[in-house]
Amino acid sequence: MSEPIELIVFDCDGVLVDTERIAVRALLTMGPELGWPLTEAEILTRFIGRNAQAMTDEVSARLGPAAAAPWHARFRALHAEYVDAGLTVVDGIHETLAAISLPTCVASSGSHDKMRHTLGRTGLYDHFAGRIFSADDPEVARGKPAPDLFLHAAARMGVRPGACVVVEDSRPGVRAARAAGMRSFGYAGGVTPAQWLAGPDTVVFQDMRDLPELLSRAVGA
Repeated sequence: MSEPIELIVFDCDGVLVDTERIAVRALLTMGPELGWPLTEAEILTRFIGRNAQAMTDEVSARLGPAAAAPWHARFRALHAEYVDAGLTVVDGIHETLAAISLPTCVASSGSHDKMRHTLGRTGLYDHFAGRIFSADDPEVARGKPAPDLFLHAAARMGVRPGACVVVEDSRPGVRAARAAGMRSFGYAGGVTPAQWLAGPDTVVFQDMRDLPELLSRAVGA
């Protein structure tokens, strides 16, 4: 029998704020400029849900180590431009957060600066302030799909991994949750195909407004 749920760990990009579409758009725009035209499928496979080091590794392998810094700089600039032009929250997230009474936190592959920007612009930062963890934190040796980030968040929140559930929208994210010994809810209402999220200890869902009921069922299981 599963442990009672004591903590809900939210990914940020694509779960709280609708930034994954922005990241895809930015990479589609800049790829040809910097010598690596990418398809949307390649972007989802290589970059979405992963941290800055993973991007460095991918770009270095394809274009050489010297290309990584210009790539990151262009991505940050385009991402910030698109965020400021029209970032929205994931549809239904405000209602969902209002309906959840269990403790929550955020654990994201993105940097703290990025989350301050995106969560701040959408009015969500204060909801999670003091409970926001990043793959850039020194305690996180490896990014998703390794379990380090989620284990770090659980440890800081004082909750056993088996009592945590993760809300994710990427294949590296649900794999990281499984590796951490955590159940997950895979949100397939964004850019990631539902079949990429399916797997052991994972409930795949399409509408963020359904999450409170799914959590309620899990609590009662």
